[in-house]
Amino acid sequence: MTQAVGIPAVEQHERLPDNAYGQRLPLALDRLFSIMNALGTLWILVLMLLINLDVVGRNLLNAPVRGVTEMVSLSIVGIVFLQLADTLRSGRFTRAEILLEYLKRKSPAACDGLQMVFHLLGLSLMLVILLASWQPLAEAVRIREYVGAVGDFQIPVWPIRLITLLGLLATGLCFALLAVLDVRRMLRRMAS
Repeated sequence: MTQAVGIPAVEQHERLPDNAYGQRLPLALDRLFSIMNALGTLWILVLMLLINLDVVGRNLLNAPVRGVTEMVSLSIVGIVFLQLADTLRSGRFTRAEILLEYLKRKSPAACDGLQMVFHLLGLSLMLVILLASWQPLAEAVRIREYVGAVGDFQIPVWPIRLITLLGLLATGLCFALLAVLDVRRMLRRMAS
């Protein structure tokens, strides 16, 4: 193997990615998270159609679609949690990167360590919210909680609470896997 002129031997081997975002995850979880994101997007399209039908029915036919307000208010929560894990996996969470960019230039291993801390804190937050969300789901199923008016339109709340739990679980798993990738990358940088 010949060494390219002006490129140190370390850089000729596989170049380490700058961060863990956008990488393949074990068990094809990146695909699962992308599918969840796509389902959330399709859900948005269905809501847009429903809202437009309601507006047209209300204004032209004086016959609004019943329950649109309730469906939209519940759907927003479901959509957010369906799309959360893929948003994290692809690196699209909102955050200030001034310190990360500085560390990336001065000490890439320290940048990896800070990313790992961020991901472990995110995992902790997802676990706390996940644990706090079990009881409301069980209660919603037990009392048959719904939104809407009796005799007009009713929609159960438990499916959205279940989607929220699944989204929290997926996002927590994503935070954990990203933290593992951060540790691996940091150790490889320190070893080279």
